[in-house]
Amino acid sequence: MGRTARAVLLIGAASLAGVFAFATAASAHVTITPNAATQGGYARVAFQVPDESDTLSTTKLQVFLPTDQPLASVLAMPVPGWTVTMATTKLATPIKTDDGDTVTEAVSQVTWTAASAATALKPGQFQEFPLSIGALPKADSMVFKALQTYSDNSVVRWIDQTVEGQPEPAHPAPVLKLSGDSASTAADSSPAPTGAPAVTVAKSTGSAGGALTVGIIGLVLGLIGAVLGGLAFSRTRRTT
Repeated sequence: MGRTARAVLLIGAASLAGVFAFATAASAHVTITPNAATQGGYARVAFQVPDESDTLSTTKLQVFLPTDQPLASVLAMPVPGWTVTMATTKLATPIKTDDGDTVTEAVSQVTWTAASAATALKPGQFQEFPLSIGALPKADSMVFKALQTYSDNSVVRWIDQTVEGQPEPAHPAPVLKLSGDSASTAADSSPAPTGAPAVTVAKSTGSAGGALTVGIIGLVLGLIGAVLGGLAFSRTRRTT
């Protein structure tokens, strides 16, 4: 194989490695899904947590609800093999529910803890931790800071603020975007549930993942074309 062909192959391999490394880094965040809901409504959301370690398991997730945007209703869906606890804080300004009840305390923190090493989140896996929340505030967004604890007690702090127009931080906090247009969101605007929903198997969806996949496929096909072109060019030079 000529030097030109070898160079093309090396460039292609390096580019592919960079693409897949970027794809892994881009998806390895604690995120909230769906990431959009309706102001004033109720929503079923889930915090999607990946285990980024090669050897350690995730044993705990702590999610902090913004106290300046208190929620009158916060219900946790049971996650098999995990326990869930909630901490509340006293509100400086009480809020009222849809039924007219006055709420003086609101949930400020939700903590999921693996019941044992066997049920902890293993490397190469992800888990969803669902909540039913509402009524959602009249705001553009809600930021949910989170702490992810590994089996060696190390903590990854997903608390960085994402600023529009600037590069994404290394550990962005999950953000729920809020809109007054119910037609533009996938949130459930039905009344608050009266009890915790049954345990279900949750599947994550999202346009970002699909777009990333399409982009990767296009780049891979382009690199393959470049490699074939380089080989053809090498053969042409040898023939000449």
